[in-house]
Amino acid sequence: MESFGLGGAGGGAGPGSRLSGGSRGEAPAALASPRGAATGTGLLRAPRSARGTMAETFLVESPDVTYSKDFIEAKYTYSTVHVCKENGVTKVRPCSTRFTFRTGRQVPRLGLMLVGWGGNNGTTVTAAVLANRLGLSWMTKTGRKKANYYGSLLQASTVCLGTGPTGDVYVPFRDLLPMVHPNDIVFDGWDISSLNLAEAMRRAEVLDWPLQEQLWPHMEKMKPRPSIYIPEFIAANQEERADNVLRGSKAEQVEQIRRDIRDFRESSGVDKVIVLWTANTERFCDVVPGLNDTADNLLRAIERGLEVSPSTLFAVASILEGCAYINGSPQNTFVPGAVELAAQRRVFICGDDFKSGQTKLKSVLVDFLVGAGLKTKSIVSYNHLGNNDGKNLSAPQQFRSKEISKSNVVDDTVQANPVLYGPHDKPDHCVVIKYVPYVGDSKRALDEYTSEIMMGGTNTIVIHNTCEDSLLASPIILDLAILTELCQRITFCTEGDPEFQGFHSVLSIVAFLCKAPLVPEGTPVVNALFRQRSCIENILRACLGLPPQNHMLLEHKMQRPALSPKRACPGGAACPLTPKKAATPPQLNGHPCPGTARPGPPRPPLHIDGAN
Repeated sequence: MESFGLGGAGGGAGPGSRLSGGSRGEAPAALASPRGAATGTGLLRAPRSARGTMAETFLVESPDVTYSKDFIEAKYTYSTVHVCKENGVTKVRPCSTRFTFRTGRQVPRLGLMLVGWGGNNGTTVTAAVLANRLGLSWMTKTGRKKANYYGSLLQASTVCLGTGPTGDVYVPFRDLLPMVHPNDIVFDGWDISSLNLAEAMRRAEVLDWPLQEQLWPHMEKMKPRPSIYIPEFIAANQEERADNVLRGSKAEQVEQIRRDIRDFRESSGVDKVIVLWTANTERFCDVVPGLNDTADNLLRAIERGLEVSPSTLFAVASILEGCAYINGSPQNTFVPGAVELAAQRRVFICGDDFKSGQTKLKSVLVDFLVGAGLKTKSIVSYNHLGNNDGKNLSAPQQFRSKEISKSNVVDDTVQANPVLYGPHDKPDHCVVIKYVPYVGDSKRALDEYTSEIMMGGTNTIVIHNTCEDSLLASPIILDLAILTELCQRITFCTEGDPEFQGFHSVLSIVAFLCKAPLVPEGTPVVNALFRQRSCIENILRACLGLPPQNHMLLEHKMQRPALSPKRACPGGAACPLTPKKAATPPQLNGHPCPGTARPGPPRPPLHIDGAN
């Protein structure tokens, strides 16, 4: 059996070095010598120096925040509002809880094992990391393109730290806390197809050929490990690809997956392993008492060879090895027994189903429509695609799994507005997916949103969206792995419970990245995209003792500037709420508002287009 990995060249990660996107992209020093494979293979791996303390790009100056060699520790006041009804009166009580957050600063060397490594997503994300690490560029008919991580929340988006002398100050999301850089991730995985990753990359038809040619010598050395194949869980049309499968009983297959994880950890030298399912969508499993409703029953079912899906078998193997497990497909991998097992072992599980194109847009648009007071009555979503995902979804049972994950995305937004919707009132919601081989990975999505507006009127929005499926999913795979690893280094306690603890085993903070977010029992499900993003940003800010972003901008809405009495700038001067810069005249449709500006030098008269 062959084992392959991919890692970043990295560089010094000690104090004083800045490990951000701008410092990456150098060509690797060398290919590592063969290691850990029976027949001898080349691993492209990050040197050990890539692990260490990441230098922060900013420093929080606060008596509530301390930096040590190993930790960032921050005291944080978490403010909430409790609403109850007493004697027919609704009472609203502000509440606060004092937290202490502790974040480990030592960034580990991360290994990511993909189930479905030889599929479109697996080959694309591996190729993308390799291309970024090598600093590749290639010609297309529209010009030269350079490798990047566009589409990644952590690598390609920013957050506002606060206000400086010239206005708001933004930093990349990845710079909020010490995080693994994608270039340093080491890859391995399984697939039911035996093609090496170069051949699989060509089969996927996702990347431009000039880029594939540059990647080919590296990718052809990578070969997936044999995977679990149970034909009744995926479409019959996948049988022709299944030439690299594990034999034996379900219990023997789980043991082999566990051995693969241990072999990868030892041969690659990684500190942590995360396992992520990016293989075919499976049909749903029935939750049956005595079969998969508890951890013990699930383990017994595996021993007895009863019905357990491949994705759940991988989840069980990962959990037993102490590895976080991420489900990137819509099936119900996390049956109650798997969730209980993760909680017992204190291992993170998260999912379900990558939120990349049509559903991400839907979670924004419905939030906008209902938030604007429009009563959305009908949502019709049509898709056609031609990759292997579309081929598998052409089977009714597999399509049903996808239909469920795509349909539930508007539920919380509707339930949040009882003015528009009654207890059993919700929009008609129809999802259609068709397989059209010619379009390949370039999925077409057509959506129609019809809403009731004032006085019996209607408003209809129709959108056509072309989604390059795997190029949208690949940065999500990286974000899921990096964010999950970061959460493994975050602990917290409260004044009432001073013993430090971690996040719940069901890691719901990653909901922004998933169509059907998995949450702990009894927890509200949030699908609205901006609420999900704010959750991630504000939790990371809490780890630095920073208040949540509230977008009030009160300092810009006051008739007179005010000074903050609680904070002093260096040198003893009080920090103004408004930055020290030239006063900006009030704006009216892009022009200064006449008669309201503060005293100053006279301005030329306002010019109105079309006036004499």
